[in-house]
Amino acid sequence: MTKIPSVVTGADIVQWLMKNLSIEDPAEAMHIGSLIAAQGYFFPISDHVLCLKDDGTLYRFQAPYFWPSNCWEPENTDYAIYLCKRTMQNKTRLELADYEAENLARLQRAFARKWEFIYMQAEAQVKIDRKKDKTERKILDSQERAFWDVHRPVPGCVNTTEMDIRKCRRMKNPHRVKKSVYGVVEEGTQAQSPIHTSLHHCRKGTKEDVEKEILFLNTQLDRHCLKMSKVAESLITYTEQFMEYDPFVTTPEPSNPWTSDDPSLWDLEMSKEPSQQRVKKWGFSLEEALKDPAGQDLFLKFLELEVSSENLRFWLAVQGLKKVPQQDVVQRVQDIWAEFLAEGAPSSINLDSHSYEITSQNLKDPGRYSYEDAQDHIYKLMKSDSYPRFLRSNVYQDLLMARKKGKSLTGKRLTGLMQSS
Repeated sequence: MTKIPSVVTGADIVQWLMKNLSIEDPAEAMHIGSLIAAQGYFFPISDHVLCLKDDGTLYRFQAPYFWPSNCWEPENTDYAIYLCKRTMQNKTRLELADYEAENLARLQRAFARKWEFIYMQAEAQVKIDRKKDKTERKILDSQERAFWDVHRPVPGCVNTTEMDIRKCRRMKNPHRVKKSVYGVVEEGTQAQSPIHTSLHHCRKGTKEDVEKEILFLNTQLDRHCLKMSKVAESLITYTEQFMEYDPFVTTPEPSNPWTSDDPSLWDLEMSKEPSQQRVKKWGFSLEEALKDPAGQDLFLKFLELEVSSENLRFWLAVQGLKKVPQQDVVQRVQDIWAEFLAEGAPSSINLDSHSYEITSQNLKDPGRYSYEDAQDHIYKLMKSDSYPRFLRSNVYQDLLMARKKGKSLTGKRLTGLMQSS
């Protein structure tokens, strides 16, 4: 350890954890240590596998500057500067690995317009590093490398701070082919160049295997991914919108039935005279409007004025089909077809040819979900067309304003408003 500065053995770390955390089982201490290592707080100096071993393997602690608790979110430009800097330093000790060289070439193509700036940044960092002591520079180089092992892990050494559910699924199927920025590889093998890997698969498999691989890659291209920031933003917006409707978060009036055993709140929620809060909730989404019997009834009356009530009546009929006794399912399926979809049906709905064909096929073996595709099509039609007009109509707006003022609309007045709109 006098020749290799600032290191400690894995066995020492395990012993320290057992002593200071009162752990009796060494395996438990190794597990906790591996979780800490996966975050990058300490790392092995001999390889890129961020886990703890109970032996003489040498580890080094990460500099506080690189700690994950500092909420680091490194960009690809940062990684490009790091790789570019490595090419300017001692090549025998800091030579780029194959995957790093491929990453550098890819980043150079992606940042072609600003590569001069990246190169200048790397050059300036190299000049600063050369002024440092040789031992200090060696330690800092290893700490920087370990930082990128966490945020841009080596192929086959996934050490991310979050476990993706898709990775868990792939781990259970080690022979599954996956798509990588380094080429098409099988799980458990090191990434190779795309040309080499494709040739390997063509030699190894039959024509059917290649076609399956192409089909798999095409499906991967069609996948839609969302950034975590967007997901978090949507979740926060949803939470803020529904906060006042959660009796555990916002104290309701007259009282919380879950804690007071007073069902008055539920009685008010089911009454035919909806509160201002309920009417406001109908504007959140069509789903919220249809979940409330009063909202459903008002939306149906609006559709009757627009001569398109058959859409909602069909949707409600299909919803009811899922709840009828099993012995009545076949008859109810036929009744719905005769009323809404058969030739010359009294309440014919506007269904696209694709959904109509699927529904026709489903009726050869009628069941509770025979109209699933047709129902989905009609729901989207109402959501995109009728529902926005409903929210803008005098029917909804006047009721909302009346509830804000604490008034109620009589059935006669409500009918008059609907006729005038």
